[in-house]
Amino acid sequence: MESDRGTTMSRGELWKEIENSGPQEWDRWDREYVWHPFTQMREWLSSQNLTIVAAEGNYLIDADGKRYFDGVSSLWVTIHGHKHPCLNKAILGQLNRVAHTTYLGLAHDMGAKLARALTGILPRPLKRVFYSDNGSTAVEIALKMAYQYWSHHGQKRPRFLSLENAYHGDTLGAVGVGGIDVFHTAFGPIIVKSLKAPSPYCYRCPLRLKRETCDLACADELEQILTQHRDHISAIIVEPEVQAAAGMIVMPEGYIQRVSAAARTHGVLLIYDEVATGFGRTGRLFAMEHSGTVPDFVALAKGITGGYLPLAATITTEDVFEAFLGSYEEFKTFFHGHTYTANPLACAASLENLKILTHTSFLQRIEKLARTFSCILEEQFGAHPNAGDIRIKGLMAGVELVKDRKKREPFSVEKRVAWRTTLKVRERGLILRPLGDVLVFMPPLSSTEDELQFMVETARWALDEVLSS
Repeated sequence: MESDRGTTMSRGELWKEIENSGPQEWDRWDREYVWHPFTQMREWLSSQNLTIVAAEGNYLIDADGKRYFDGVSSLWVTIHGHKHPCLNKAILGQLNRVAHTTYLGLAHDMGAKLARALTGILPRPLKRVFYSDNGSTAVEIALKMAYQYWSHHGQKRPRFLSLENAYHGDTLGAVGVGGIDVFHTAFGPIIVKSLKAPSPYCYRCPLRLKRETCDLACADELEQILTQHRDHISAIIVEPEVQAAAGMIVMPEGYIQRVSAAARTHGVLLIYDEVATGFGRTGRLFAMEHSGTVPDFVALAKGITGGYLPLAATITTEDVFEAFLGSYEEFKTFFHGHTYTANPLACAASLENLKILTHTSFLQRIEKLARTFSCILEEQFGAHPNAGDIRIKGLMAGVELVKDRKKREPFSVEKRVAWRTTLKVRERGLILRPLGDVLVFMPPLSSTEDELQFMVETARWALDEVLSS
């Protein structure tokens, strides 16, 4: 039954109620008024749920004061931990100047500084920065620019080529190039679907090849699709090195080089979605550095502000930019924008974040930490009878849980083994979130070796508890 509380209370009483509220009220209001993302709300409404009220370093703190290691970096965005003094100072300094001004018809210093910083650390010819506010919009912008680029050259290329198991966001264009059915099937009638190449998911090879022969066969399939459809394809879009939302699928050595070469050979644009893989997550500043390849567009978000504020950027080449130049009446303008484009507070956080990230000692530390992380995962899960596949790149990792390791037989969906495991770890002060039956580990880059050991050992303990119950 719908509550009439909001209509019977004066505004003064409302604010007094909110100001004097505590954990019980927050929980009740959450259940009564909030709709959570990627959440079956019937289940949520009948569950004991966690309310976070504070954070410090690599830990989240709930309404009862209990601390939890943030094992998913607050959905893959927190890089240097929470309440980082340098990031706090940068935001407060900007707050005392200007919190927001439109970027439509105006410029500001923070947007210019950040654009210079981004183009200074990305490889040439990536030079032009278009700001937005999240990963989906960064991808959407790249898709629209790619299509319009060809239109300005007198070519209609209405298709994109993407990978199965891809996740590029939840706006309709991004969904069109996505490949995770459980997320995207419901919207089929209202999206323009991309051409799909098989995902290089060698543990469960889509081409039914043995793992040792699967490695680059998927690249052959992609090249065949390009050969057949290249005159209709605006761009290829891929997540370089790791298909993160698909369950941390790490691409085989040489795959991205093949994709990049195919794009150049067949004359189509190339988009890298580095929303999840950028800013040190894979052990390099950007995942593209592992392959030594450079796309025509790169989409950045998530860790761009160190996990503080929403910001995204789509960076492209001067060649693409110049295709949009013309007289007003030619209408070559890129008609796209967001209210909070290049928000100065977010730009200030991002600048400070990049300053920390690009310090030589920081990346050296991450490379060492990644090696330790890999050893810990192998130690805890390498011989586990229900750990089918361990996938890791830098500080991004996934352990695919299976009922039968030899047969690679998955658990039945209703058992929800990984989900139950991530609920169990909370008892020992850890936050994780799975992807299907893949245990996902995405700790802050500021984590210590002891914290990584705790995270993985706790996950192993929780899995064993769930399987024995």
